[in-house]
Amino acid sequence: MFKFYDQAKIYVKGGDGGAGAVAFRREKYVPEGGPSGGDGGRGGNIIFMGDEGLRTLVDFRYQRHYKGNRGDHGQAKNCSGRSGEDIVLRIPVGTIVFDDGTGETIADITEHGQRIIVAAGGRGGRGNARFMSNTNKAPTLAENGEPGVENWLRLELKLLADVGLVGFPNVGKSTIISQVSAAKPKIADYHFTTLIPNLGVVELEDGQSFVMADIPGLIEGAHSGAGLGHEFLRHTERTRLILHVLDISGSEERDPLEDLRIIQDELRLYSPELALRPVIIVANKMDIPGAEEQLQRLKDAVEDGREIFPVSAATGEGLKALVYRIAQLLPDTPVPELVNLPVDHLVTKAQSDKRFEILKEEDLFMVVGKEIEKHVKMTFFEREASVYRFQNILKAMGIDEALRAEGIKEGDKVEIAGVRFDWV
Repeated sequence: MFKFYDQAKIYVKGGDGGAGAVAFRREKYVPEGGPSGGDGGRGGNIIFMGDEGLRTLVDFRYQRHYKGNRGDHGQAKNCSGRSGEDIVLRIPVGTIVFDDGTGETIADITEHGQRIIVAAGGRGGRGNARFMSNTNKAPTLAENGEPGVENWLRLELKLLADVGLVGFPNVGKSTIISQVSAAKPKIADYHFTTLIPNLGVVELEDGQSFVMADIPGLIEGAHSGAGLGHEFLRHTERTRLILHVLDISGSEERDPLEDLRIIQDELRLYSPELALRPVIIVANKMDIPGAEEQLQRLKDAVEDGREIFPVSAATGEGLKALVYRIAQLLPDTPVPELVNLPVDHLVTKAQSDKRFEILKEEDLFMVVGKEIEKHVKMTFFEREASVYRFQNILKAMGIDEALRAEGIKEGDKVEIAGVRFDWV
């Protein structure tokens, strides 16, 4: 059985930058040619791109880890390394991207072709040509590439539809969408026939069209997890107009007025904004005996101006008038506000006030913090000049002084980003 995948959790990591080179010019007629080590290339980004042709997140079920391409290392003669190619992942329009750890909204993909960098590649390390100065004409110093941004992301798909059909199971929502569009949902005479949201494009003779979504049947308590509706209530958030479908005949031995109250309460409890959306009440199954009396009860009970359309999805009666009324209302119905964050919004968490933190375990001092961990990963510890520069970074950041304040002694171990060394 096909499953509708509207949530996914994936790991992304931008490509690491390439390492800078240590090299010197060796031309025969260029005495003391100086440093010529080029910079490393930037790592490839992980990019999400909206694709209106996709309807689920099923692709992320089979592959959940994505790692960007590394930048090439720098070369002699000031040649920079080639940047790593970006990886572009296509996701359905209507997908919201969250930081799985903090819950921060990173992006809302609302347009076809919209692109967002979700894991930036690291910059390339600088070659020794970049470290030449008046006091150091022949530097032997270079950097490793910067690590790419990495993160766990949570993806949540909310279908982008103009009109949403809501109502109890077996009230005829699937039959309505199959009559007015080319959608072919499963239709049968039992509850919860629809197990996935169905989308259909409704086209009118004058060229107008709109997208209709059949939201699987809700029941009382859906907002808190009852039935199947709690899985799909999120898909109603993007709809501009709600069609509340009732079994006006009472063929399921339910009171249509009570159904109306329950579903409206469920929408309100799930999201107060949903209860304020424009609603058309669709009184379905008018072809069944007894429907006329129930319709009159409904009209007498609804006093807030909501429109009521009696229809028969089985025979098609009343559907044309309903469709044209929807087409009239939609141009003046506002689109729900979407997040649509700017493209330059990356997966970067707000920096805390502390640049680093020192944790102590007996004679081991662990220094944690993104900034210093990045410096560790970009340092060539095999080169004396690089080690000297790293020591200066420790002093400039105040880590040297902080370790002394914590009581560090000669010979104690210090660990940063998995690299352990003796304190001297």
